[in-house]
Amino acid sequence: MKKIVSIEGMTCAHCVAHVTKALSGVAGVSKVNVDLKKARAELEAEGDLDAHLRAAVTEAGYDVTTIQTLRA
Repeated sequence: MKKIVSIEGMTCAHCVAHVTKALSGVAGVSKVNVDLKKARAELEAEGDLDAHLRAAVTEAGYDVTTIQTLRA
């Protein structure tokens, strides 16, 4: 399923790389695209990973404002 994670605190390409690495490291995540301008990450994930996604972003030093699940 597709998820959109809204993230606060990203200011540069290094931030994007850091968040991408953090989210890619969550088991069940298969694809990650972080957009600095939109301040969000779009990803493909299997299962209910919201708590793990939030923890990964928080541990990377950023804040998650919302996690939205889009069903096909």
